[in-house]
Amino acid sequence: MNGPDEWDGRELPGSPGERPRIPSPRAAAEDRGPLPDAPPLPVAEPDGPDGTEPPVAPIAPVILPAPAGAPPHRILKSLLGAWALAACSAEETAAVEAHLTDCASCADEALRLREAVGLLHPADSLDLDPLLRSRVLEGCLGRRPARIPVPEWATPYDAETAKLDALLRDMGAAEWRAPVRLRWFEGERPVERETTVAGVMGHLMAVDGLVATALGLTDPLGTAAPPGAPDPLIRTETFWRAADEKQSPLATHAPWRDQSSALIRQVSFAGTKVAELAVPYGDFRLPLRDSFLDRAFECWVHAGDIAEAVDYPYEPPAAAHLHQLVDLAARLLPSALADRRRAGLAAPPQRLVEAGAPGRTLHLEVEGNGGGHWYIPLDSPAALGTPEHTVAHIALDSAEFCQLAAGHISPEEAAAGQRGERDAIRDVLFATASLSRL
Repeated sequence: MNGPDEWDGRELPGSPGERPRIPSPRAAAEDRGPLPDAPPLPVAEPDGPDGTEPPVAPIAPVILPAPAGAPPHRILKSLLGAWALAACSAEETAAVEAHLTDCASCADEALRLREAVGLLHPADSLDLDPLLRSRVLEGCLGRRPARIPVPEWATPYDAETAKLDALLRDMGAAEWRAPVRLRWFEGERPVERETTVAGVMGHLMAVDGLVATALGLTDPLGTAAPPGAPDPLIRTETFWRAADEKQSPLATHAPWRDQSSALIRQVSFAGTKVAELAVPYGDFRLPLRDSFLDRAFECWVHAGDIAEAVDYPYEPPAAAHLHQLVDLAARLLPSALADRRRAGLAAPPQRLVEAGAPGRTLHLEVEGNGGGHWYIPLDSPAALGTPEHTVAHIALDSAEFCQLAAGHISPEEAAAGQRGERDAIRDVLFATASLSRL
């Protein structure tokens, strides 16, 4: 037996089983354009020829014409989707909304479209989450650990150089010439130096070169490297002087990226064997593990300087990485305090303490992401800071502590919670600012 929609010959006109034809729906009259004006009504005579009232003609419905200048129905109906998305002009919006008060079918469709628009997801930012790379790598390594993992102390540098590389890739050639204000702290006062985005990248590459040469890699300064103690400021000035003004400012991007990748690859293959390798910074040295944290901190700080110059959002390091950077600054504070004391910029120690023995202590509390508690010995870098010998307490937000250590805010501007010996608090705040340099 054939189904109702199958051909069996009975559909032929005149056949015994001819099915009734169902006409297709017709378009609405108004879809074909404006309706014609209604014919005028006949005027009745007072009396008929025979003295009777004449028959009254049937009254035709009166169709009011569209207001002058209003678009026809078919145009207004086609605008309903744009109206629901709030994409019409002011004139179109006014015309559509006036039409909806008179047309029931369009009003129903407009209501359905508005409800559909409410189900759409809001527009997402086109900027990628700066932590996306870290999360993807963490997920991948959780399933298949790397055969040659990056040392834990080098992961902040790996992450921060990748973030800065992503920022640089998103910049145009003109933005590389944008002025950047570098800030740090010397002695008792803040210092500033203006350069460009290209100049900042040259500075990072020149100072990263100290780590590169310690690992046996090529010095980015080449034969122009200054002799004697490898001072970061002198190396930066040398690089800036040697820069070719005719060269594209983007020319520093690829060498810096290649150098940072080579540093990560070198320490990954070397493993723990090089963690304590000394890296000279002019008048002081850092073990390689701390040097990588120092370079990660400076990369983040100067990436923020660049982002501020080109009006680009930039996120701080992940909490675990930020804790490592704060920990480095806290561990450097006893030596920085001793250096300021030798220069006559800090109060002298109140009593001598043997190496490893507990002495007067400042409790440094860093709040927020990457924070923690550190006990800073006040009288000697070799002394032991303990909670029992605490004479002062400072509480700072992690972002503000890093800004202070970067020389971006002065010790007087740091909104620190303070309790205890005022001289000890002042000396530690100034010693934190003195960690900054160009």
